[in-house]
Amino acid sequence: MPLSTPWSQRTGLRLPIVNAPMGGVAGGRLAAAVSAAGGLGMIGMGSTATAASLATELAALEAAPRFGIGLVDWVIREQPDLLDAALAARPTLLSVSFGADLSWVQRAHAAGIVAATQVYDADSARRAQDAGVDVLVARGAEGGGHGEIRLATLPLLDAVLDTVEVPVLAAGGISGPRSLAAVLAAGAAGAWLGTVFSACPEALTGEGARRTLLAAAGTDTITTRVFDVGQRLDWPARFPSRVLRNEFTGRWTGREDDLAGDREAGAELAAAIAADDQRVAPVDAGQGVGMLTESRPAAAVLDELCSGAQRLLARWS
Repeated sequence: MPLSTPWSQRTGLRLPIVNAPMGGVAGGRLAAAVSAAGGLGMIGMGSTATAASLATELAALEAAPRFGIGLVDWVIREQPDLLDAALAARPTLLSVSFGADLSWVQRAHAAGIVAATQVYDADSARRAQDAGVDVLVARGAEGGGHGEIRLATLPLLDAVLDTVEVPVLAAGGISGPRSLAAVLAAGAAGAWLGTVFSACPEALTGEGARRTLLAAAGTDTITTRVFDVGQRLDWPARFPSRVLRNEFTGRWTGREDDLAGDREAGAELAAAIAADDQRVAPVDAGQGVGMLTESRPAAAVLDELCSGAQRLLARWS
């Protein structure tokens, strides 16, 4: 019998896996591949997203039976047409994170869409449940990309599961069968996985970034705001990003005020991003990045993770 949970069964999934909606990584091709393999594929609309870029990734889904869309709260405040476009696409699940205004939940429910959001402690979990959010993503500090650094994944999962009654997906540092089995054994309804899919050929990841991810160790990450400051992105300061260390983080971490006024550094960063030069450009990665050793299709990644976790859970029971 395939690995499953009551939540995954109710949702119509063969596997209790959701790919994290990583902006610039999780496009329509990856979402379609994850859904075809039995999980829930998510399209990620990050800090530079537009309604037009969402339409491009939706077209890449082709005939995926289920999919989700992930949005950034402060971006949809600036671009309300992006939220309109996401709702009009009728995803199975809509995730909006990185903000305190949960009024979008009512609009999702009115469209028949399940609502999800990331939480970082028991208080934020309770507020989200009270606002009607259907599924919570307990995102631990180990996770790649943006997030509030409050608790590690397992302590956070303990706190959230003791606080709410809605399904909780575990996120942060889950990159192998053992960590997947651990969060499911702890009571998670499923796992929200990012870094483990970032090197897949279906991901939007550039070739330079893919090689860098495969060469990285779990100790090579850092949480920092330098890439947001250098790109003049309006990320709230409480949501730094976990990325791979490189020359840019070494030069500017701790000097964010100087970086904010340095136009040459901003131009250098923009050029490196355009050239896929990871000596300077950002590569989001969680602390599970050391588990990545080769670029494999999403279906193969899911099969290894879930079959291994299933064997471990059977052994532990």
